[in-house]
This record gives sequence, C-alpha cells and structure tokens, in this order.
Amino acid sequence: MSQPDDLHREARERLEARLDAVESERARQESGDAHKAMARGYRFLGEVVGGVLGGAGLGWLVDQYAGTAPLGLVGGLLMGSALSIFVAVKTAAKASRIEAEKAGPLPSVPDDEDED
Repeated sequence: MSQPDDLHREARERLEARLDAVESERARQESGDAHKAMARGYRFLGEVVGGVLGGAGLGWLVDQYAGTAPLGLVGGLLMGSALSIFVAVKTAAKASRIEAEKAGPLPSVPDDEDED
C-alpha cells in the first residue's frame, strides 16, 4: 500500500512539472515581445540615421554637380533631418496605435468631483 509521503511526493512532482511548463511558455512569450520591441527600436534608429545621411549625401551630390558649395549639403541635411523626423513620428504613432488596440479599452474611472 502507498505511503502518504509517496503520494505527496508524486503530487509535488506533477505540480513542479506543470509549473515548469507554464514558466517556460511564459518566458518564450516574454522573449518574443522583447525581440519585437528591440526590432522596432533598431528600425526607428535606422530610419533616423538613414534619413540624415541620405539627405547629406544627396546634398553633397548637388554641391558637386551644381557647384553650390555648402548650400546643397546644408539643404540636404535639413531636408533629410526633417524627413527622418516625419517618418520616425509616423512610425512611432503607428506602433502606439497598434499597442493600444492590443491592450483593449481603458477601464473607466468614476468622477470624484462634487457637482454643486
């Protein structure tokens, strides 16, 4: 006949196995979210740096072919910076909207102010 200690040990082992399975699934999900956030961050950085460098490169080319010494480079830097900021804000707004949709509606909070 089974001893009570054996029954407790078997139950504890089953519980530990289930707990390990849940913890590994949760770690996998959290890891995926962290990788997605890191990928969005690198994409954001690439858009900003690429826009500035692309604008500077195009401005330099204008300077070389049109002979407008520093004006093309300065104009290219300004346009590249403006474009990269526009794209970065647009991307951030899209990511924020997606996360807000994923989170669902916010809970309502009762108004505590007294109405006289």
